[in-house]
Amino acid sequence: MEGLKVSNANLVVYLHPSKITRVRESVLRELSALLFKYNERFDGVVLAHEVISQSKSAKILPGVHPYFGVRLQAKLLLFSPKPQTLVEGKVVKLGKESIHVIVLGFSAAAITEEDIRKEFRYTSKHGEDVFASSSHKRHVIKVGSMIRFSVKRFDEEALHISGSLLPANTGCIKWLEKHNDDDSQLERIAKKRRRETDKHGPEHTDEGAHQNTPSLPKKSKRLRTD
Repeated sequence: MEGLKVSNANLVVYLHPSKITRVRESVLRELSALLFKYNERFDGVVLAHEVISQSKSAKILPGVHPYFGVRLQAKLLLFSPKPQTLVEGKVVKLGKESIHVIVLGFSAAAITEEDIRKEFRYTSKHGEDVFASSSHKRHVIKVGSMIRFSVKRFDEEALHISGSLLPANTGCIKWLEKHNDDDSQLERIAKKRRRETDKHGPEHTDEGAHQNTPSLPKKSKRLRTD
């Protein structure tokens, strides 16, 4: 899925003097406070963190409460969906005018009717509301489906995505992957046939030409008489 990236960050975490005996635990707690929030500095929502290295020295800040700063290097997993990137999520609600999706378990997304391509038609199958493709009868989107869609906008404060199913490479992931596998298999078969044709083509052509060439009548030998 697009929109995910890993960032190596140099950070300074400020701790209260009462945390001096539990520095590592306190650092991890401060980093955890960043989770599932958009961070402007890193240009993304922090999903996970890992401390790579931590300085053994600390700088005490002057003031009424002398906090001390701990320098460290951390690896951050960020979610930063930009316009036209492809993201994936689970359909949780579906209606005639919209499809509602949850991405990575925390970000809500909505795809409105105007952003659903025309081949998908809202209908009911076996008592269940679905969007079914008129071009491929097995391509169906329903509640519980994992879908791939394009990002139109991302509200950094509300962590809400406005999505689109207009691009041809969007839709139900299960169908898309099977369709791509079938295309890849056909492409492999076609390449194999082309290689065989390139390898044996001239030989077959010569053989065919030899078979189709009419044989010339043999000249009769004259009989000698003594």
